[in-house]
Amino acid sequence: MSCKQTLGPTELIPLFSFLFLLGRCKNCKTKISFQYPLVEFMTGFIFGVLFLKLQDIFLFSFLLTYAYYATCFSILLVIAVYDFRHKIIPDQLAFAFGALAFLGLFFSGTSFHLPTFLQLLSGVFIALPFALLWLVSRGAWIGLGDAKLVLGLGWFLGLGRAFSGVVLSFWAGAIIGLGLIFFKKGYGMKSEIPFAIYLVLGAFLAFIFDLHLFAL
Repeated sequence: MSCKQTLGPTELIPLFSFLFLLGRCKNCKTKISFQYPLVEFMTGFIFGVLFLKLQDIFLFSFLLTYAYYATCFSILLVIAVYDFRHKIIPDQLAFAFGALAFLGLFFSGTSFHLPTFLQLLSGVFIALPFALLWLVSRGAWIGLGDAKLVLGLGWFLGLGRAFSGVVLSFWAGAIIGLGLIFFKKGYGMKSEIPFAIYLVLGAFLAFIFDLHLFAL
């Protein structure tokens, strides 16, 4: 980003290029943000865990199912990183994920099926409390982007897993938030904390471990 040098193939190998270059640009020696290898590692980790979870599915169905979930979680990862950096969730990403999640209600592998009424409303049920918190607080307690993201998570995970993932995200956010308040200067009760990263983490854990913390 500093010297605008076009990167070559050996500079674009995930993780390894960062290590071989010792975290610096080959051309101008400027330090490369640690965000890049971290996101590359997280992407590989997510793809690997998805493979382990879905590997018992019949081959052709596996390819379509894996491609679907890998795409969805890739978008969620981008949303989490973007919100962490800029404290905002782009509508394009939230709507793209929501559209994929809604379409997923109608397909199971290679077969088409009609979702139940509860499945169709699962996203609305999960997103409504977030929208109300945003409305009542006028955006002070939670962002509208979080409500848009949770709408897709409800369709993507189903009511039980989505609610479990949201609860996990609040627990994680509370623990990390209190830690920042107590141990990092400049943070207080009114500090803005990006919440998408916790929502994505909760959704990933709820999906991988098929969590149903409550009887829903």
